[in-house]
Amino acid sequence: MSTLIIYASKYGATRTCSELLAEQLDEHPDIIDLNHEQPNLDKYNTVIIGGSIYAGKIRKPVAAYIAANLAELKKKRLGLFICGAAERLEAIKEIEGNYPEDLRNIAIAVESFGGLFDFEKMNFFERAIIKKINEKEGFTPELQTERIVLFAQRINEV
Repeated sequence: MSTLIIYASKYGATRTCSELLAEQLDEHPDIIDLNHEQPNLDKYNTVIIGGSIYAGKIRKPVAAYIAANLAELKKKRLGLFICGAAERLEAIKEIEGNYPEDLRNIAIAVESFGGLFDFEKMNFFERAIIKKINEKEGFTPELQTERIVLFAQRINEV
């Protein structure tokens, strides 16, 4: 059996986090972007699911995949992560609001890996909203690589 990382990303931060996570895992995982492929879980004993958060919601391909495969996911060793601009307490709420409680309860690792703003990939409207929020909040998101390392350690230990 092997490990699978599945994710959906809009601008690439979640893809980057998935790749960084894969480098930290003892077993070389398959990585699949749910925007392009729907994997069969049969050959995997460990499944790690990640998604970017926008306006408090995880990417639709992640939510749809979880809903369609919930029973099978409950049988796996599981890790769950999000990527987004929310600070720690808000990120916990986003995890709770986007991953079913029964999956969170059985997951080996659950974490927020932070996020990035890639203004070059955003449209004008998205850039304007982010800049306005950022001026008000005074918060610049960044990837939390130490959380990725700790997440991988939890997956590797079990």
